[in-house]
Amino acid sequence: MNDSTPNMTSAITPPKRICVFCGSSSRVDQRYKRAATDLGTLIAQAGCDLVYGGGKVGLMGLLADAALSAGGKVVGVIPSFLRDLEVGHGGATELIVTDSMHSRKREMYERSDAFVTLPGGLGTLDETLEVLTWTQLNLSAKPVVLVDIAGYWQPLIDLIDHTVREGFARPENRAMLTVVDRVEDVLPTLATLTVPEFDLAAKWV
Repeated sequence: MNDSTPNMTSAITPPKRICVFCGSSSRVDQRYKRAATDLGTLIAQAGCDLVYGGGKVGLMGLLADAALSAGGKVVGVIPSFLRDLEVGHGGATELIVTDSMHSRKREMYERSDAFVTLPGGLGTLDETLEVLTWTQLNLSAKPVVLVDIAGYWQPLIDLIDHTVREGFARPENRAMLTVVDRVEDVLPTLATLTVPEFDLAAKWV
C-alpha cells in the first residue's frame, strides 16, 4: 500500500453500513495506522456508513477521523465505563453510549450489514469471533472480512485452520471468514460476498 490517499474508482455496491473492529492502542506500527486511515477514507468515499467502537484514540480514532474528513457518516458505540478510558469520539455523527460490553456488541451488530476486522487486541478478537460464532449457528448472515495487514492475523488464521484439521470446526466454518491483505480489497470483496446457511445438525456429528 502506498502513502497516497486511496480513491474509489470502480463501480461497486458494498453493504451500506460497515462495522469495523480494530484496536484502540496508539503504540503500534505505522502500517496499521495507515490501514485504519485508508479504510475510513474508502468507506466514506463509497457512500457507506461507518459503525465502530466509538473511541477517538488508536486505530479507532484514525479510522473515524478519516471517514469524517471524507464526508462520511460515523456511528460510534461505546459503553459508559469505557467512554472516558477510550475517550469517546465527540466528533462522531452519532455516539451511542451503552450500559455494558454485551449491549455495545449487540448495538454494533444490529446497526451493521457487514464486518471488517483490522489489527487489534483481545477486544478485537472477541468481537470478531463472536460474530463468526453467530454465523456458524445461523444467527447471523452478515459477511466478515479480516484484513491481514503485514501478516498480523496469520497466527489467528493458522489457529482457525488448526481447529478444522483437529475436527473441532468444519471446512465450511473456515469459509465464513474471508481474508484480504490490503484495505483496497475490502469493499470490492464485500460487494461480492454472500453468507450461506449452515447445517446446524452437522456441527455435532
